[in-house]
Amino acid sequence: MTAPLTLLGSSPRVAPGLLSWRGWDALRSAARVLARHDHPLLPYLDEAGVRAEQVTDPDPAALIAAARREPVLFLAAQDGDERLLRDLGTLILDDPLDIEVIHGSWDVPGARLLDLVTVMDTLRRECPWDREQTHETLVPYLLEESYEVADTVADGDLDALREELGDVLMQVAFHAVVAAERDDATAFDIDDVAGGIVDKLIRRHPHVFADVAVSGAEEVNANWEEIKKAERAERDGDDASVLDGVPMAQPALSLAAQLQRRARRADVPDAAYDVPGPEYGARLFALVREAQAAGHDPEAELRATSRAFAQTVRDHEKRLR
Repeated sequence: MTAPLTLLGSSPRVAPGLLSWRGWDALRSAARVLARHDHPLLPYLDEAGVRAEQVTDPDPAALIAAARREPVLFLAAQDGDERLLRDLGTLILDDPLDIEVIHGSWDVPGARLLDLVTVMDTLRRECPWDREQTHETLVPYLLEESYEVADTVADGDLDALREELGDVLMQVAFHAVVAAERDDATAFDIDDVAGGIVDKLIRRHPHVFADVAVSGAEEVNANWEEIKKAERAERDGDDASVLDGVPMAQPALSLAAQLQRRARRADVPDAAYDVPGPEYGARLFALVREAQAAGHDPEAELRATSRAFAQTVRDHEKRLR
């Protein structure tokens, strides 16, 4: 049995014409349909032959009065119409009226990313600070947020991890907004960023998306490296190097570790690791090699030792106090 008043909600992150069967059935069978004059679903109602009365600002009392005369379906705003729902609930406390809420569409996984894109576009237009930023000025923030993610993982703080990952995601969206403003072939937007990584993941996982068979994680990793090698050769030709893509601006210890990992793939002779340079730099470089040969991550181990030292210092300060 249809309730006297039905509120039909829909997600702003789903194309307006895409409603559930129940949503369209409620619209077609409703005795009277009301909607705000600017609701994005109105053109699709016209196409479906559903006549909707348009209102500028719905009056909760008028909606209830109309529903007491005949069943009414109101097309709720895509922000959820929380204020209208509260007002309706208050008005029927003393004189109850059945109100049914139908969800005509739901967010799909990842839908809130669309909100992030919208917010970043708005900030870029309307915030004086955001308007002034460039790729160069944003880099320190991206690095800072990435280190904060590493800290939360080390601390095991999963609630903080969610927040810090959001900060990193915001930086990605910010760079994409800046890049989209260029008017030459270097311009790209967030869809280009997402499309690029999707294509790369599919290309580098033929054991998932194609007919390549693997025996385990080690073979997956070996295939990944071979695919990357082929990509570098296609892109750079004879100038391709196993070191292509290594970020030289990363912290020195992790840089040394990554360079040595890459060098092993190219079968660089042992003598090449005896690099010239400052005494302590050469000794640290050799120690990185020793750690990796023993199966240890020198960056992670030094970070863990540094965190332990920091705790020792704090404990010492507490004792002094």
